[in-house]
Amino acid sequence: MAEIIPFPGAPDLDALDRAALRARLDQVRRELRALDEAEPEDMMSEAYDAWAERHEALEDLADDLLDRLEE
Repeated sequence: MAEIIPFPGAPDLDALDRAALRARLDQVRRELRALDEAEPEDMMSEAYDAWAERHEALEDLADDLLDRLEE
């Protein structure tokens, strides 16, 4: 599994209650949708590499949030 990269200003997930976890998950999903709309066309570019890394990190964060909500 990939390591989750903390984002600046991101809250400690262990400190969040269920409502805050749901709110953070909604925010991450909005960020993913916005990122999907901004996907670079050139898959061989540095911009695409940076986009892909950010996308993967957000997907990992969403998975972590879902896991915590299912506990």
